[in-house]
Amino acid sequence: MDSENGCTCATPPRAERIARLNDRLRQRGEGGSLMVTAGVSALPDFDPLALALALSKYTAFDEENDPHGERDFGDLRLFGEDMFWKIDYYDLERKFGSPDPADEAVTSRVLTVMLVSEY
Repeated sequence: MDSENGCTCATPPRAERIARLNDRLRQRGEGGSLMVTAGVSALPDFDPLALALALSKYTAFDEENDPHGERDFGDLRLFGEDMFWKIDYYDLERKFGSPDPADEAVTSRVLTVMLVSEY
């Protein structure tokens, strides 16, 4: 039984498996890497801990920013700036895309935070 959702299903649907892995990275910093662009890191009030907290509390997913239910993209306003964040899926060597983003054994996740103007 899945204690988080009360589901008795053996395997959650593919999009939900991906979303859970993405949540783990976004909320706890586990299962991948967090990158910030030069524009974000150069902000006068930039605080990595405040950014990590904002990402961990992010819940504004909707049909527009999460059409596939993978919770891999969002927007936020922090340090006086509008930002986007996104999660990309690579193979373990980060040379190519992941062969299966639902499988953490073959996927390296990278969460990137950027200024809207850098997108």
